[in-house]
Amino acid sequence: MHFGFSYIGLIFLIMLFVPNFFWTKNKPLDYDRYSKNENKLLLTLERIGEVSVSCLLLIFGDFNIQSLSLQLIWLIIAFVLMILYEIFWIRYFRSDHTLNDFYSSILGIPVAGATLPVIAVLLIAVYGKNPPLFFAGIILGIGHIGIHLQHRKEIKS
Repeated sequence: MHFGFSYIGLIFLIMLFVPNFFWTKNKPLDYDRYSKNENKLLLTLERIGEVSVSCLLLIFGDFNIQSLSLQLIWLIIAFVLMILYEIFWIRYFRSDHTLNDFYSSILGIPVAGATLPVIAVLLIAVYGKNPPLFFAGIILGIGHIGIHLQHRKEIKS
């Protein structure tokens, strides 16, 4: 692991944050009603994961493309997942902005808005051989995916 700026990390974070910025103006109907009931432990894990992942993606140059090798496949798959994440958001923004739209799946991947970026983080960690990012991604996944699954369960009840 080598400290240094990661342009790959920056691109990844831009792909992550831009749709979320627009989401703040297009939240699902009744979202605030369900967000009040979020599990505090999951919320804490989500926040720790968000901050950790964001920082770690930017400060390790190992995520940048070093050479053409089979290791690059992990990065390619991560970006394919992020493209699916962007497609998820396009589909959401073109929808009626319901909770079902927000917690929907894509290609059979449940709660795609939470699951796709978490898996992508884990794959970037594998690509960059970075255990701290992998661990941060696990923490993020437990919190973020957990909250989304909790909300989806509540709206189905």
